[in-house]
Amino acid sequence: MRLSLLPQKATSNAFRRLAGGTVGATLLLGASAALLPTQASATPASPQRIDVWIKHALLVMKAEGIPGSHEGIRRNLIRESGGDPFAINLWDSNARAGIPSKGLMQVIDPTFRTYHVNGTSWDIYDPIANITAACNYAAKRYGSIDNVNGAY
Repeated sequence: MRLSLLPQKATSNAFRRLAGGTVGATLLLGASAALLPTQASATPASPQRIDVWIKHALLVMKAEGIPGSHEGIRRNLIRESGGDPFAINLWDSNARAGIPSKGLMQVIDPTFRTYHVNGTSWDIYDPIANITAACNYAAKRYGSIDNVNGAY
């Protein structure tokens, strides 16, 4: 299964304003097949891939008014998943309750659904959707992902 670097609805008005639509987003971010995760690649992504995902997420976040910085996202992403877009936490209280944390930012399904950002994929393992939903949640709860320095 291949996940898209671009949001599922890359034509959303907010994203289109910043990136000029799907083609603009691809050119702006220099997206290529080498930067997209695959199910078989359930290992930490390269620093270059992570940087592209974060940059793309920041574009979507800016369009939606969600605060956050590259460093704040990176710090939390590395702590939460080590850069593995398919990471699943099977040991904490959420996992014991049947709702394990998933993806780069270790978001549980109910939180992902509640804080999903329009214009991104509904796939919790999609890097952009996972990052933006986590940052949207952190913004509502802590003011910004930049204010999160531990499990959230």
